[in-house]
Amino acid sequence: MFGSSGIRGVANTEITPQFALDFGLAVGSIYPEVMIGRDPRVSGQMIESAVVSGLLSAGSKVVKTGMVPTPTLALASKEYGCGIMITASHNPARYIGMKVFKNGMSFTTKEQKEIEEILRTEKFSYASWEKTGSLSQTDNALECHCEVILKNTRRAGLRVVADCGNGAASVITPYVLRKMGCEVIMLNSQPDGTFPGREPEPVEENLSMLKSTVRATGADVGIAHDGDADRMMAVDNKGRFVNGDKMLAFFAMREAKKAIAIPVDSSRVIDDLLGKIHISRTKVGDVYVAEELKKIDGEFGGEPSGAWIFPKISLCPDGIYAAAHLVEIISQEGEFGELLDTIPDYPVKRGAFPCQDRIKAMAKISKKLEVLGKVNTLDGVRVDTEDGWILVRPSGTEPKIRITVESKNKCAELFDMASDIVKGGIK
Repeated sequence: MFGSSGIRGVANTEITPQFALDFGLAVGSIYPEVMIGRDPRVSGQMIESAVVSGLLSAGSKVVKTGMVPTPTLALASKEYGCGIMITASHNPARYIGMKVFKNGMSFTTKEQKEIEEILRTEKFSYASWEKTGSLSQTDNALECHCEVILKNTRRAGLRVVADCGNGAASVITPYVLRKMGCEVIMLNSQPDGTFPGREPEPVEENLSMLKSTVRATGADVGIAHDGDADRMMAVDNKGRFVNGDKMLAFFAMREAKKAIAIPVDSSRVIDDLLGKIHISRTKVGDVYVAEELKKIDGEFGGEPSGAWIFPKISLCPDGIYAAAHLVEIISQEGEFGELLDTIPDYPVKRGAFPCQDRIKAMAKISKKLEVLGKVNTLDGVRVDTEDGWILVRPSGTEPKIRITVESKNKCAELFDMASDIVKGGIK
């Protein structure tokens, strides 16, 4: 049930109120105190109410935060047994789901399996009538998150364009940046669960307005979030979208002291730039990166998708802190575009193909890929060749097969070859 970043599906089709109720019962059967929040999705209140009902039925003490970003909920829920975030993150508006946290970090694989087993067997722990759970509301989660960020960043008098994507970042990112001393130009900063300004995922094709606004206003940097603000992507002062691998390298160069954790779909540029730093590669998904960071006591972890983890703040990806820290770095070190130009560009191409039966398709695809070079099956199939590498893996959040290719000289050629193999496997 849990993918690479929680449970998610289409509202009222795959994620129904009944499923949400059972999910709440399962969590409440283990955890007596739970904090719950949601992003602004249209189905969010419906699913939140059902989860809360399940938690109360199990006898849990439940505290609602209202609409907040995922990293805000993760940070605030450290004082409770666990935290539940009702969100589908970067997925389109019709999706909804749940992310679960303990001690500020996504549930580990073991903790996820405990919940799945209760759901599978329906061995719920209903409370007796007099021990039904209690429900209350807190209003200080956002304020506490702001305080943590501001205590860990310095003032920065930059001009920043913040595109909150009509998501949960709207209620915090512009305010944090202004408190830091920035002039903030806001885009799509009215929470709206239909996401009318753009699609929630902060990829380049969705950020044309951000790029043009940065250029038109002479801004120092543009910031973009997804629906629940655990992701942050950027546009430099020249209006250029900063790809995820370059952003990953940018942060890693400044945060890494001894060890970092990154997924298998990350660029080789990290290896070339960080020298003696220990680099652990994981399955794709922030939960796996967070688990590895905790294991190796790393200083930084991230994914090219825009999830940046700073353990000194939290083991949950925090797009708001990432935005503030980026602004701080630019203010201290100089023009963003010039800083980025010192990082080499290794051609990377990514794509995805719709696929309902991902297990069957991957079995066919794997056989075709394994003959091409050195194989790594940590997550999907990664093949390292003389010309670069190919990674084909089933998405952990959507019914898709994803392809990532990196090659200094034959990126397009390798991508086309991988695409043909994937298409053949999906048929």
